[in-house]
Amino acid sequence: MRAIVLEKQGKVESSPLHIKEIAKPHPGRNEICVKVNTCGICRTDLHIVEGDLKLRRSPIVPGHQIVGSVSDVGYGVKGFRQGDRAGVTWINSTCGKCKFCKSGMENLCDGMRFTGWDVNGGYAEYMIVRQDFAYPLPSNFDDAHAAPLLCAGIIGYRGFKLSGAKPGQTLHIFGFGASAHIITQVARHFGCRVIVSTRSGLHRAMARRLGAAISVGTSSIKADAAIITAPSGALVLDALSALDKGGRVAVIDIHMSRIPEIDYDAKLYGERSITSVTNYTRADVKEFLKLAAAIPIKTTVQEFKLEEANKALTLMKQSRIDAAGVIRI
Repeated sequence: MRAIVLEKQGKVESSPLHIKEIAKPHPGRNEICVKVNTCGICRTDLHIVEGDLKLRRSPIVPGHQIVGSVSDVGYGVKGFRQGDRAGVTWINSTCGKCKFCKSGMENLCDGMRFTGWDVNGGYAEYMIVRQDFAYPLPSNFDDAHAAPLLCAGIIGYRGFKLSGAKPGQTLHIFGFGASAHIITQVARHFGCRVIVSTRSGLHRAMARRLGAAISVGTSSIKADAAIITAPSGALVLDALSALDKGGRVAVIDIHMSRIPEIDYDAKLYGERSITSVTNYTRADVKEFLKLAAAIPIKTTVQEFKLEEANKALTLMKQSRIDAAGVIRI
């Protein structure tokens, strides 16, 4: 089968991803083989390609926002049949035994394995996943528009919940791309006012179309909650400055540059707080997919061919993709 393979990390502009023929995988017990139709690109893919996150195996096939159909089922599979539509996310499996898994916080499991980092992902014609980590998808999303829901949407939704934003309150989003364009729709659905700060003119225009106000510099309106979607530690100070007393900043990035020193009196005092958003649970996935269909969320996507993976990630790095990039296999 055709697949995009990463063997050695490097700047994406140097085209470290290569298309190769590799063996088609076969499902084991309780596993399904998914024929990949589309796979969303994610900033986490870029972090893996460029070395911000250490390689866990090499070679590796990246990609973890996967939409496809079940081509084969392993022994013991009951939840899916051949031909069923299925979605696969960043979380490929958890241990199921640790205190986090047993307490409903499997997103913190130390034994978690990740799609496109620990196991081969969706930049390929086929991939393998345990049946209990694959999801039926709402019928009102086609394959391309469903892909960004499967990480950008889910992590954004968990970030929205952890930010503590309530109906009628103001949410300030820093950075604007695949996740933020979904968060904005979720927040607006729940009656929040949304303010967006982003350097990209392309993204400011999209945020306005989605009903957000734009902040250039420091907004005169204090936010009740904030979400950071860009991997810049300096934005933590900007977000704290934008918060009213009692507000919370939720950071949804898996990797971030160093956070500058925080002036406690000026930035944090007043019961302001900061929380990281670490992965998500299967319950989050199911809850969000149901909500996305009900709103309904409208994702904006730009499609690329499999062999254009380096180009797609480069454009995302340069903030030149209008919302979400999707590879069509």
